[in-house]
Amino acid sequence: MTTVHEPITAAAELAVWPASTTEPRPGDLAVGGVPLAEAAERFGTPVYLLDEAEVRDRCRTYRDAFPDADIVYAAKAFLCRAMAHWTAEEGLGLDVCSAGELELAVTTGFPAERIVLHGNAKSPRDLDTALRLGVGRVVIDSPSEIARLAAAVGPDGHQKVMVRVVPGISAGGHEKIRTGTDDQKFGLSITDGYAQHAITRILDQPQLELTGLHCHLGSQITSVKPYLVAVRRLVGLMARLHEQHGLVLPELDLGGGHGIAYRPGEPALDLTALARKVRAELADACTTAGLPVPRLIIEPGRAIAGPAGIAVYRVLSVKRTGEHVFVAVDGGMSDNPRPALYGVRYAPRLIGRHSTADRARVTVVGRHCEAGDTLAADAELPADVRPGDLLAVPVAGAYHLSMASGYNLVGRPPVVAVRDGSARLLVRRESLEDIRSRDVGL
Repeated sequence: MTTVHEPITAAAELAVWPASTTEPRPGDLAVGGVPLAEAAERFGTPVYLLDEAEVRDRCRTYRDAFPDADIVYAAKAFLCRAMAHWTAEEGLGLDVCSAGELELAVTTGFPAERIVLHGNAKSPRDLDTALRLGVGRVVIDSPSEIARLAAAVGPDGHQKVMVRVVPGISAGGHEKIRTGTDDQKFGLSITDGYAQHAITRILDQPQLELTGLHCHLGSQITSVKPYLVAVRRLVGLMARLHEQHGLVLPELDLGGGHGIAYRPGEPALDLTALARKVRAELADACTTAGLPVPRLIIEPGRAIAGPAGIAVYRVLSVKRTGEHVFVAVDGGMSDNPRPALYGVRYAPRLIGRHSTADRARVTVVGRHCEAGDTLAADAELPADVRPGDLLAVPVAGAYHLSMASGYNLVGRPPVVAVRDGSARLLVRRESLEDIRSRDVGL
């Protein structure tokens, strides 16, 4: 075991935790006024806590940074009925990728006209549901969708659409989440002319109203520069469309992908700088092109949900193998596949008791039958960590439960909202009966 002699200061360690985080007693933390150890005792482990105030504050931060833009929450980061309700109350739109996400949002009361439907391979059910519920925008992602959507709308119908274009920009925290280049499955390329060809086809369908261009460069982007390059390239395309078709598009959607810090000291995208520089770049590019400035649409997901979530696990075993120490917990890749997919790293913390032991570097692993089931590699924990301890993992609100699986049939954890000292269950734990009820054959 490697001992860490210079631990991170308490203030720095909490930098990636929700703003409501306090330490009511040594060795424990509370979020939203709810002690994490008490929540673990009440709801069991693993358990996910979602700080409602943090979610709402982050929604307002985006609205303040982009007062003249539409802010659309990317539901794929995490969606439940409460999340849809909170974002609707804060004045955001919603970006969905399936009929399931769309139905959940609308039946919760989210206004359909404020919803954008995405997806590189929309099913007939996706499109039919979108039209039946009156979704605000459908983002065209491939040429085949144009005829399918037009036929579904019918000659007397009407649907607003956008076109997802690929600006040829490489940005994002991992190659699997970079979507602005020509060598991946999303969108239509500007470089090879597919985007322009698709737009021409849309203009031939009177029941489809093209309102703007859309692009999404990738995820976990911490630099402003790629967005500025995207603005220039998209305005360049808008200028060519105006020259060829007399077309003036009123909307420009720059997607999301805004990077956040998962561990103390990691970089995050400067939202204030992004807003200021994007507005200036867009105004300058449109002036040069002789076009009116379109209305911006921004689609944050991770940056709203991620820092508001906390995962709490219970330690099941501590195993020393040579110089390595493996701390196994009662969750893992079935509720958080991101480390296995992207090699991401977290900063778990011991809660529920105060330890005076030196810190040591350990590997926090899950309970699943995979060597890659690692939750936190090279993590710093007290050297006396032992079975029965509780570990809390911050920045767990995005792409954990939304990507959760049924691996080993352990069941997905519950989601609990915390605010003003109270905790309430949003999504219950998946039970063995839930799993059995889906298995109808013999």
